Amino acid sequence: MTRPIGAPCWMDLLTSDTARAREFYGGLFGWTAGDAAEEFGGYFMFFAGGAPVAGCMPKVPGMPGTEGPDSWGVYLSSADAKGTVDKALAHGGTLRDGPMDIADLGVQAIITDDTGARIGVWQAKSFPGISAFGPVGTPSYFELITRDYAKSVAFYTDVCGWQPEVAGDTDEFRLSVLKDSDGETIAGIMDGAGFLPPDAVDQWQLYIQVADTDAALARVTELGGTVVQPGIDTPYGRLATATDPTGAPFKLVGPAGEGSA
Repeated sequence: MTRPIGAPCWMDLLTSDTARAREFYGGLFGWTAGDAAEEFGGYFMFFAGGAPVAGCMPKVPGMPGTEGPDSWGVYLSSADAKGTVDKALAHGGTLRDGPMDIADLGVQAIITDDTGARIGVWQAKSFPGISAFGPVGTPSYFELITRDYAKSVAFYTDVCGWQPEVAGDTDEFRLSVLKDSDGETIAGIMDGAGFLPPDAVDQWQLYIQVADTDAALARVTELGGTVVQPGIDTPYGRLATATDPTGAPFKLVGPAGEGSA
């Protein structure tokens, strides 16, 4: 299954401790971890129900692109990675890595958009990326939090072919979303000017579906992670933010009302 052009299609974790990552995400989401591929620098995949759901890359001291805190990265689908990179550069983005062929799997590039958020580009060949979105243990939504909302919306429209719909347009809630052909919301751009901490950069965030948000947060703590934002009921479900044991942040989404009584 190939994702719509411009839609999130893959995610991977850059971590300083792959052993802890295997244990943590396996214990939290039930993911299984594949073997590390030495030809790809020790990169391996996580699987949910036998299907690839995420990648994981160990940090290598001195390797470009591995500096900074442990983090999750998001990739958008492209029909032409080089063409997407060229458009990004023409619209104020910068190139971090690539485009490069990843065996016969696809073509990868990493860019920084025109407000400073890191985003990957993936042109699928034999590997389309994530094949399951929404079931428990898989990603259900991806969102860019930005201080310059109008600029970001224009960038992803011009560079990645988004046709965003406005879901909210007030100072308290300003959001444009990308929908698939079935009308399902799959990604969004959120105006974070009113709540991003002064030292926070624009960033893409990923949401993993869980059966019970509060139970998942309890498991996060048991496995050595940290609860950053406890569960809160919203029109989109019960949302929470956590980090894994080495500090990589991610979001959880479950049914509203679970554990909130």
